[in-house]
Amino acid sequence: MQRRKFLHLSSLGLGALGFTSFKRNGLLGKKPVVISTWDVGIRANMGAWNILSKKGNALDAVEQGVIITENEIVCCVGLGANPDRDGIVTLDASIMDHQSNCGSVAFLEGIKHPIAVARKVMEKTPHVLLVGEGAQKFALSEGFALEEKKLSADAKKAYNEWLKESEYKPVINRENNGHGPFAPTHLSNGEYNHDTIGMLALDVHGNLSGSCTTSGQGFKMRGRVGDSPLIGAGLFVDNEVGAAVATGQGEDIIRIAGCHLVVEFMRQGNNPEQACKKAIERLIQKKGKEKCKDIQVAFIALNKNGEYGAYALQKKFNYAVCDADEKNVLIDSKFIL
Repeated sequence: MQRRKFLHLSSLGLGALGFTSFKRNGLLGKKPVVISTWDVGIRANMGAWNILSKKGNALDAVEQGVIITENEIVCCVGLGANPDRDGIVTLDASIMDHQSNCGSVAFLEGIKHPIAVARKVMEKTPHVLLVGEGAQKFALSEGFALEEKKLSADAKKAYNEWLKESEYKPVINRENNGHGPFAPTHLSNGEYNHDTIGMLALDVHGNLSGSCTTSGQGFKMRGRVGDSPLIGAGLFVDNEVGAAVATGQGEDIIRIAGCHLVVEFMRQGNNPEQACKKAIERLIQKKGKEKCKDIQVAFIALNKNGEYGAYALQKKFNYAVCDADEKNVLIDSKFIL
């Protein structure tokens, strides 16, 4: 059975909105609803719910929700995160709305909110993805501030520890057990590791949007980009069907176009949990079970009817859900290995 941790959100106006319920395939769905990856999603959901509960749109919700995590000191999101092997923090982010508009940035340095830059790429350029120096120049032209290149205390400690052997062997992504579900997640002791905050929302208008933001794997090769800024890999939204966002080993998510795959499985009639499980099974089929034992990949999904679900390769992945009945809930995902 799934373990659930509750955070009551009466102060956020949960009762201020008339919620619509649906029945499909025996599962109860609601709108609005917001779901996000890992325990940091509990706090991110609050930011999104402030918008959704006032009949705001899903796109604004998924942007403002993950900005909360970008402001925190967590190991793999925002400027406070762990750096690459050269000691520099580089950020990736993507956002997608109900009309298939999308924008993303990768290998972005010195800008505090890459998700907001990704939205500007979507809305103000003819492109989908800007990277590196070009992404930074665009951000500055849009009024974003260039932050000082300085590692957070936790990141500096983790980096100095890594430099002792300089071995690139990522820790399998896992929940920060023992530190409480609502505490910021650090990797200064090398034990706990979250790699993204991904968020999906369905608003009262029946529209879906999604976002994903990350600093990527700590101590990665200079210039490495994972799945998070790649539409169809780390994030995908189809307003006729549903949306998905990924977390974990980005290279393997890219190889199976993971989030697009999840959405296509939902298009075939699978509920969100079934669709996520099928994508994980596809990964095992392609990579081999033995090679999957040292990595983590997980998907969360939300369909057009407000049904949600998740599935992971390994244990210790969880996701946060906020809707009218559940308040703000942390749910342990099912897993295969």
